[in-house]
Amino acid sequence: MDMQKLFSLEGKIALVTGGAYGIGFAIGEALAGAGAKIAFNCRSQSNLDKALADYNAKGIDARGYIADVTDEGQVGELISKIEADLGGVDILVNNAGIIKRIPMTEMSAEDFRQVVDIDLVGPFICAKAVIPGMVKRGHGKIINICSMMSELGRETVSAYAAAKGGLKMLTRNICSEYGGANIQCNGIGPGYIATLQTAPLRERQADGSRHPFDQFIVSKTPAGRWGDPEDLMGPAVFLASDASDFVNGHILYVDGGILAYIGKQP
Repeated sequence: MDMQKLFSLEGKIALVTGGAYGIGFAIGEALAGAGAKIAFNCRSQSNLDKALADYNAKGIDARGYIADVTDEGQVGELISKIEADLGGVDILVNNAGIIKRIPMTEMSAEDFRQVVDIDLVGPFICAKAVIPGMVKRGHGKIINICSMMSELGRETVSAYAAAKGGLKMLTRNICSEYGGANIQCNGIGPGYIATLQTAPLRERQADGSRHPFDQFIVSKTPAGRWGDPEDLMGPAVFLASDASDFVNGHILYVDGGILAYIGKQP
């Protein structure tokens, strides 16, 4: 068996939602490195322009589009534009998401709904938009970016945990409903990843010591470090490629071992 061909994405079209920076950008870069043509969306022209420049600096000819994943009409137009520009979407990475760290009793229903709308309803809308084309072509890969909060709760993230737990089950249900059409839907559950979003949690204190949350995460991670966006590249290529054709409804946790570890005795 040709292992390079097994992991190759040559000729494939990949849509990475929220692929302008951070985890989404790293996954877009990885899929492009395996041969896929990359499309991504974001909600502002400034972010789109910066992302296009960043992809270009990596030697990647990505296509960027303005679209809100929570708007069915905009997502439908997005898929139509990608099909016209590149071809049918073979790989969907549902990466777009937000988190609001607010104690549950202080969180408004509006804030709760916004997190669930982007982190759970958005992936539903995007998957719904690409599945008919995948069924028609006889193949498709959907990768949902889940979280350790798909399994665990923690203070201040009630909406995020609810959405990511739901996304785990949406992943399994897409597998159940469309596996017979040769569509594989799996998830990646990142651990704590060093991105701009988590930078405040890793800032050194005035005395030079680590931020308390930084200390907590490192102590709970057998790998002894935060993850990097690049740690998600290999798993993403695997789940997007023919190498994962009999892997379906699975959540691959890329967390340095946190979910396997009870922690050190005090």
